[in-house]
Amino acid sequence: MSSTPVVPMPASLEGWALRVLATALVISTCAYWYWQRWSNRQYEDALAAQKGCQPVLPRLPYKWPFAIDLLWRQYKALPSGRLLELQTPFMAIAPTFRIDIIKEGFSTTDPKNIEAVLNTNFEDYSLGVRRDGLYPLLGEGIFTQDGSAWRHSRELLRRQFARVREGGLSPITSHITSLLSAIEAAANGSPDGIVDLQPHFFNFTLGTTTALLFGEPHSSLPRRDRDALRENFDYASYISAIRIRLAEVAWAYRPRGFNSACDNVRAWALFFANKALDYKDIHGMDAARERYPFIIDLWDDMRDRNLVRDQLLHVLLAGRDSTACLLSWTFFHLVRNPHLVKRLQDEIAQGIPTDTAELTRNDINKLMFLRCCLQETLRLYPQTPVNVRFAVRPTILPRGGGPDGRSPWLLRKGQGIGWSTYHMHRSEALYGPDARVYRPERWEDGTLLHRVHEKGVGFLDFHAGPRVCLGKDFALMEASYAIVRILQAFPKIRLPPGVPNEPVGSEKQNLTIVLSSADGCKVLLR
Repeated sequence: MSSTPVVPMPASLEGWALRVLATALVISTCAYWYWQRWSNRQYEDALAAQKGCQPVLPRLPYKWPFAIDLLWRQYKALPSGRLLELQTPFMAIAPTFRIDIIKEGFSTTDPKNIEAVLNTNFEDYSLGVRRDGLYPLLGEGIFTQDGSAWRHSRELLRRQFARVREGGLSPITSHITSLLSAIEAAANGSPDGIVDLQPHFFNFTLGTTTALLFGEPHSSLPRRDRDALRENFDYASYISAIRIRLAEVAWAYRPRGFNSACDNVRAWALFFANKALDYKDIHGMDAARERYPFIIDLWDDMRDRNLVRDQLLHVLLAGRDSTACLLSWTFFHLVRNPHLVKRLQDEIAQGIPTDTAELTRNDINKLMFLRCCLQETLRLYPQTPVNVRFAVRPTILPRGGGPDGRSPWLLRKGQGIGWSTYHMHRSEALYGPDARVYRPERWEDGTLLHRVHEKGVGFLDFHAGPRVCLGKDFALMEASYAIVRILQAFPKIRLPPGVPNEPVGSEKQNLTIVLSSADGCKVLLR
């Protein structure tokens, strides 16, 4: 029985068949993508109609393609230190407006919309490309994670801050003593007696935060290593902030020195993590937990030295920069308003004798006007001046749609919404005609806080919703402790002659991840 011979397919016919198959695959993929997009669009449109949504009509105006004219103006504003003030006229277009550049996005200063993003519809949003901007410096942690990973990291840190709160303020005392000594030495070494407090505040908060995290202060390192770390950390934070604002093209911006700066900061944090874990291996878990509680608790859960390092860096970023800026801006305005210095000194003298060796939370909580001053500083110079989220599913914002801007509107899946806490906090609609004046008295009777929160999250001192800052109590206690001791140690503190006393908004600002004073905080102490 003979078999039928197999006739080979001609090469030209085989190539034709492959081309047909490839073409069919491409067409079917495109058709499926188009159908999926059309189906999602139909669902979103139906949802918008069901909820009575109207489109957002106000639009960010620009003249050149891809808003190059606006980007150029912002680039030129960077050296002047007034980037946020340059944006003020745009924020006045409407409380919520569209940004149609590469793709459609939105910006808002409406507290109702911000409340929906941060709280009411929290699960509808992710960090999106913000993660890409911060990841090279910080790695995995609360500022780069969403979903279950974020919840896990947050719970780890929540336990740590609960422990810190129970421990009282004694760990801060020695750092306060070092801060006062450094300020005194700077005054003695200054030919004109002028001291810039801002770098001292950054050193102070770095010391308290590293002692909290690493079990020993940053000052335990040689001076050269400390200076190198500060320079690397500042540069990496500055570039990371730019990368956040570049959104989808953040990957393309890695200037010379950025990778090296990130690597050095991460190596520094890993050095302390390894030191604690090596101590555990030598002396046992109980001894290590007593000496390095923060690191050992993280290790118990993660069992990965690099992940422990990342968690430490996330807390370090928040603990060092935000509290230092809070102190700097507070004294920046106190010395420009001598009556506020006098009132604080009187309040402190009545509540805390100068010979009190160590302050307690009860001591600080009695200083109600001091709290008003800190709230006013956080209003004008919020810890996160601008922020952004991206919709992981179609979601409804309560206001901004329609001709009058009062209708709900739809944010489609994948679209971004940014908000400016900086400009919302300076809104006359929320804070009255003197919204751009540093006036702590506005907080005294407690009605303002209630009133602005009736309109949404109108005051974002330490963020809001599930991502509210875990270190809020520590930051306020640390800043209050420092202010009390500085005013007690230097009762003649004042603004030096010749240093400008300009209206709020005229001062030069450094906008990175936080907002600091570009001119520092210069004072006379004697």
